[in-house]
Formats: sequence, structure tokens, C-alpha cells
Amino acid sequence: MSGEHADWADPTLVLAKVQKVGGRLLRRAADLLKADREVVLAAVKQDGLALQYATGPLKADREVVLAAVKQTGWALQYAAGSLKADREVVLAAVQQNGWALDYAAESMKADREVVLAAVQQNGHELYYAADSLKADREVVLAAVQQNGLALQHAAEPLKADRELVLAAVQQNGHALECAAEPLKADRELVLAAVQQNGYALKCAAEPLKADREVVLAAVQQNGYALKCAAQSLKADREVVLAAVQQNGLALQHAAEPLKADVGIVLAGVKRRGVRALRHASQHLQNDTYIQRLADHAERPSRLTAFLTYARDLREANAKAKVDLWLTCHNDGELFHWIDATHTGFKRRKRARLDEEDGRDSSM
Repeated sequence: MSGEHADWADPTLVLAKVQKVGGRLLRRAADLLKADREVVLAAVKQDGLALQYATGPLKADREVVLAAVKQTGWALQYAAGSLKADREVVLAAVQQNGWALDYAAESMKADREVVLAAVQQNGHELYYAADSLKADREVVLAAVQQNGLALQHAAEPLKADRELVLAAVQQNGHALECAAEPLKADRELVLAAVQQNGYALKCAAEPLKADREVVLAAVQQNGYALKCAAQSLKADREVVLAAVQQNGLALQHAAEPLKADVGIVLAGVKRRGVRALRHASQHLQNDTYIQRLADHAERPSRLTAFLTYARDLREANAKAKVDLWLTCHNDGELFHWIDATHTGFKRRKRARLDEEDGRDSSM
């Protein structure tokens, strides 16, 4: 036997390796050590999934399996069938990882305490619960509070329970899709859903898709929810502006006149660059400034630099014109150069210059 293979047959060395490096190194150990209780127990305490490499008798050893599932609930899948029906073992497994309920015996899936512990850790585990527990209000409430989408696994009567559905949509707005139809027309409930996930607007009753407050809340959370809004609100400038500020691609769902609105298009382009610009009117797609802005928007740092450059350039051009004007006319000092760009100031300036020219010509 080579030196390396000899190491994996040495109980002391293997024990040290699984404790320090990782329990799943048990797979490399000699078969004799996979049946060694001390070695396997050390391995599963370090990594519960090492239980898969243990010999059959140790997979039926209650202490070994209990140590494994406490470390990793998933290890229950490798336990002997008798222990998958052991209440203490299964309870320890689902408390560590709710998904372990999938591997429990059917009798455990009908055990209220076990299922309640599982759904509190992972609401989706309601799927594996016995039908009687899918109709248990406390169990279902615990499940949807952990994962709103667990509502889809609840008994039909509970999908019409307003308090329970409200708890579900507050955790995950998409749970609205699983609610009973009358609740999809409940304004307070729908508002709570879209505030958590704007795209839940898709599941709301049609009248609420035309409710300005509901739609505004939806697009502020997810601009793309504009797709689900009533046509009248797709032409509402405030609603569309809120949508594109959250997601520039929402511009594609705006009414045609708003796709030609410079303010809205700029807001969308700043968020999603060229991809948003594709949905603007043809006139704005051809605008050089907006094209450059869109190109730079793909890289936030370049966008910031470009906007700073554009602002500085405008200011520099204006200041240069004013400086030139003051130099030519020697008209005295201004409080600030930007004052010279004010329409009223320029009108008064022109009047004074015309007056001076009139006096010069009369002399």
C-alpha cells in the first residue's frame, strides 16, 4: 500500500483531517474507517453531509444522524428510513433547514409541530405538508410570513382570508397572484402588494390598474409596472416620469406623445442609456446631445463626467460671451457673470447702448 493510501487507512490521521479540513473528506477514507463510529461522528459534526459516506449501520445510528442533521438539515436524506420517522431527528433537521421536510416520512409531514418548525424556517415547505395542515390557519400564516409565495400551497378557503393574504403580499407582492379573485380588487391589499413589488400590479383587478395612487406606488417601486397600467395612466406625465426614473426601459410602455417629451426621455436615458433611447420618438433618437448622453449612461462614472463637462461647457461659453461683451462696451462690473444672461438685464443693456449711440450721433 502506498504512503498516501496508508494515510487514509490510519484512524488517527483521518480523524484529524475530517476535523480540521472538512467532514466530506470521509469519502476518501478506507471502507473500514467509514464504519468507524468515532471517525464518522467527527466528520458529520464538521459537515453533516458526510453522512452519505458512512456505512449503513451508522446511517441508522441515532446519535450520529442527530449530530449530522443539527449541522446540516439536508443530511436527513441520507439517514435510515426509521430515523426519517423519528420525531426528534426530523424536528432538529427542519429547524436547521426547512427543506429537510421533503425527506421526512409521511407521518412527519402530518405532524403539526414539525411542519410549523419547517415553514418558520422556510415557508415554501408548506408544499410538502399534509393537506390537513395546508388548511391550518396558524401554520399557513407562519409560512406566508416567512415566504409570501407559500400562499400558493394553502387550502383554497385560506386564499380568501384577508388578514392572511395581506401578510403574504407584505412579504412578497407577487403573492397577490395566488389570492382569491375578490381580494385582487381590494384597494388596501393591492396597494400593500405593489409597494412591496410594483409588478404585482399585473395581478390586480382592472379598476385598480386605472387607480392613479396605486399605479404611482407600483411604478415607483418597479418602473416596468407601467406595462400593466391602464392606457389613461400611460399618458399621465407624472406617472410615466416616476416609472422611467426607476427603470428607463419603462419608456417603451409610455403613450406616444410622452416618448417625445425631452424631460421624460432624458430621465429614462440617464437610467438605461441606449436601450431606453430606442423607445423615444425618432426626433429625440436623432438628437446628438441625447445620443452622447445615452452612450455614456452605460458607464455611470462616464455619465457623471459627461454631465459635468456639459454643464461646465455651457457655463464657460456663457461666461466667455459676457466677458467679451463687457470688454467691448466697458459697461462696468456685474455682481455675477450669469446676471448678464438674464433676459431683462440684456434688454436694459441694449436700451442703454442704443441711447449712447443716439447721443454720439447727435453730437
